[in-house]
Amino acid sequence: MASLLIKGGRVLSPEDGLDGELDVRIEDGVIREIAPNLQGAADETLEARGNVVAPGFVDIHVHFREPGGEISETLETGLAAAVAGGFTAVSTMPNTKPVIDRPELVRAQIEKARGLGLARLFPVAAVSMASQGESLTDVAALVAAGAVAFSDDGRPVKTAGLLRRALERTRDLGAPISDHCEDASLSGTGVVNEGPVAAQLGVRGIPGTSEDVCVARDLVMAEATGGRLHLTHVSTARSLDMVRQAKRRGVRVTCEVTPHHFTLTDEAVLAYGTNAKMNPPLRSAADVEAIRAGIADGTVDAIATDHAPHAPELKAKPLGTEAPFGVIGLETAVGVALTELVHTGLISLWHLVSLVSVSPARIINQPLGRLQVGGTADVTVFNPELEWTYHAVEGRSKSRNSPFDGRTFRGAVTATIVAGQVVYRRGM
Repeated sequence: MASLLIKGGRVLSPEDGLDGELDVRIEDGVIREIAPNLQGAADETLEARGNVVAPGFVDIHVHFREPGGEISETLETGLAAAVAGGFTAVSTMPNTKPVIDRPELVRAQIEKARGLGLARLFPVAAVSMASQGESLTDVAALVAAGAVAFSDDGRPVKTAGLLRRALERTRDLGAPISDHCEDASLSGTGVVNEGPVAAQLGVRGIPGTSEDVCVARDLVMAEATGGRLHLTHVSTARSLDMVRQAKRRGVRVTCEVTPHHFTLTDEAVLAYGTNAKMNPPLRSAADVEAIRAGIADGTVDAIATDHAPHAPELKAKPLGTEAPFGVIGLETAVGVALTELVHTGLISLWHLVSLVSVSPARIINQPLGRLQVGGTADVTVFNPELEWTYHAVEGRSKSRNSPFDGRTFRGAVTATIVAGQVVYRRGM
């Protein structure tokens, strides 16, 4: 029976009320003891002094491109990037080729990921067949196969009527409808945020209202049905405020934000070009401040990366026409969040762990996000003070499309443990 002893770290688990210098003993993938100064032999000892020992981080919004887009990412390279970023579990979006809309496709993803022995994988299945917005998938069968949420990500649920039926059918399944909010009649062929940067670049802009009107529609339908709604990558002040007000009314809604949306404005496109082109686009400074305020006041439930890899030859295409939307983010998320949120005093380490572990696990209804005796030994160890510089070319992702390339961060993951196995150690 394999054993691991994590010594001397600051064990921080909000769900369990833990915050102090403690040791953690793991045997056969299960946490057996959490206490000061544990004695006794172990197959492996991990010295964690100066580090935070937290429940494994969970990213509920990633794109691994397999099947169909292996030129940009595979399950293996995506999961390797995940553990390097401190994520012990991820939820993959269904906009692959073919779309993940049938139980056998869900099972195939789970089985392949399990065989790789890296992070856990919890697929998000499509709301509609082929994500075409016409007919609902068999949501009950998909949940039985292992799907944890439903999304037509890359596009919104097509109509209010379809969304209503989806919310009603998933209401009691423990799996939310996870929607990408955008009104195509407003965003059209836009490529960056509508405003001075779009004008300077001579490209069409995407207005914030494209997101806002879809968020409003979704909240109305969630309130009317009592279904569970999760809003992905919220990027505008108005959208976030609508979520805040809906929560006060008791609407069953959660939302996520990305590191790039709470850190960068649309001006980053001037410096990074297509590597700062994503959908929703980077917004104004006022929107960024509103997102940060929403993180601080608890309106935002989770930080998710929306890790969206694209091969260099795809991102090399023109900004205004062919270059695809999306940026990678798994390996920089913790560094960005510590640097921009914790070290600025906006939130505490306790709050950060809730945003990247406790709450994401709850959203996908999984028994993760905790450090408790008898519980699953998924653990993320990070040094909140360690300074490092990110170089995309050295990353584990197959793609390099990051607006954080060359940035120095304060705070880094030092070890990632899944089911009691050290699957990543900094420098290994």
